[in-house]
Amino acid sequence: METHENLLAGPPPTLLPENAEARQMLESGAKAADVAARFPSHAEAWAALADDYFTAGHAVTSYAFARTGYHRGLDQLRRAGWKGHGPVPWEHAPNRGFLRCLHALSRAAGAIGEKDEAERCAQFLRDSSAEAARLLAGN
Repeated sequence: METHENLLAGPPPTLLPENAEARQMLESGAKAADVAARFPSHAEAWAALADDYFTAGHAVTSYAFARTGYHRGLDQLRRAGWKGHGPVPWEHAPNRGFLRCLHALSRAAGAIGEKDEAERCAQFLRDSSAEAARLLAGN
């Protein structure tokens, strides 16, 4: 019996690789800037920096950190087989840094009046992970 892939189902979820050392540094209380300097591709560190600076009232700096993490995350997604669309599940913990950066970029873009970018990033987040969009909506 021959089986065929369901071509209407869309692309499979993209799962980013774990960086255990970077994650452990953040969890142990290391400064996000130190983690980003040591592991520049670790989007979770950039997301933490974006959140910290946004909370402190520095939307432009938050935007810069979020954009850096977003682009680092896109690079990783592509290396993991992502073709520009498809699910990036929140449930897979290594994906959360990218998704948080995408949310932070939307939030900061809105704060500096870049409405089109804010809407594009918010839609991209919803398209990638409805769960992430829902959970991050309160941040």
